[in-house]
Amino acid sequence: MNPPAANSPDGPAAHRTGGPGIRRPRTSKTRNPTARSARRQAQAHAPTPQEPERRRLRKQAQAGRIIIPSSLTILAICAGLTAMRAATTGDIDVAMGLLVAAAFLDGIDGRVARLMGATSRIGAEIDSLADAINFGVVPAMIVYFFLLDGEDLGWALALIYCCAIVLRLARFNTLLDDDEAPGYTRDFFVGVPAPAAAICALLPIGLAQQFGEGWWTSLPAVGGWLVLVAFLAVSRVPTASLKTASIPPRAVAGLLVLVAVGAALLLTYPYLLMLIGIAGYAIHIPFAWRSRRWVASRPEYWDEKPAERRAQRKASKTAPGGRRRRPVLKSQRRLGLNRPTGAPVAVQNPEPVADETESETR
Repeated sequence: MNPPAANSPDGPAAHRTGGPGIRRPRTSKTRNPTARSARRQAQAHAPTPQEPERRRLRKQAQAGRIIIPSSLTILAICAGLTAMRAATTGDIDVAMGLLVAAAFLDGIDGRVARLMGATSRIGAEIDSLADAINFGVVPAMIVYFFLLDGEDLGWALALIYCCAIVLRLARFNTLLDDDEAPGYTRDFFVGVPAPAAAICALLPIGLAQQFGEGWWTSLPAVGGWLVLVAFLAVSRVPTASLKTASIPPRAVAGLLVLVAVGAALLLTYPYLLMLIGIAGYAIHIPFAWRSRRWVASRPEYWDEKPAERRAQRKASKTAPGGRRRRPVLKSQRRLGLNRPTGAPVAVQNPEPVADETESETR
């Protein structure tokens, strides 16, 4: 009897697979789970936290980030109030140094909050109150205690300055919510900002420390200066904003030289540096007013960058021949006359010119 063929249904292959048409499942070798795979399996089967729990953890993380910028603001308030206390004891150098430290801390707290993603409504309110104290109350009290102590009129003028700074900050906060303002308004402040007003209000102290006592330390001069700074703070005079300013690459070297000069003056003649800064800020106001007036009358440039607007303004001042345009007088406009450009003009078909006797008889 012959054995069954290998490829026949009754052959050895059929016995190995369990009969014709039936295949045995392959068995894989079992592995011991590693620590990583066990961790993944545990995370996959772990129950997900509920939505209230997630919200609670998110609020805790947000509260932790808010503490750092808010702490900087509180430190700025403490430094400003301590500067006012130092002014009462006559230590004016310490008072000025603490006021500068308060301004520095108040200037970086907002940037730190934006970098950490910790901006909040309460942080904005604390920062506004810190500005009112450090740039409104403290400078006025330093000037009063150092130059106007005991003068009733001086106290009234100091109160006027404080109230003006508070009103200026209130208007600034309301303008932040104006979403319909043109794009160019971000490049200008309405009135003198509170930090610049605080530095300007301390001008009599800088003059007294640099040049000694004089007419600039008298009650009319100091009081009149405080009222002038208060008026500039609440006015609608446009001033430049450095938040959107850009530095061209070719001006980096010159700017670094100015920084070095400023650092040298800060270490040797700090009050002279303050006087130079106040003078430079006062000089820039007419240029800022003129620039804002130019862009306000040209809506096509409202959304352009400041550098592009300056280039357009410079190009509009030059004639096609490369010369600057000269203003046309009213009499020239009425008679239809233009200034000669210097280029010869060919005259075609000239009419005969009457002699002088004929023209005079007419």
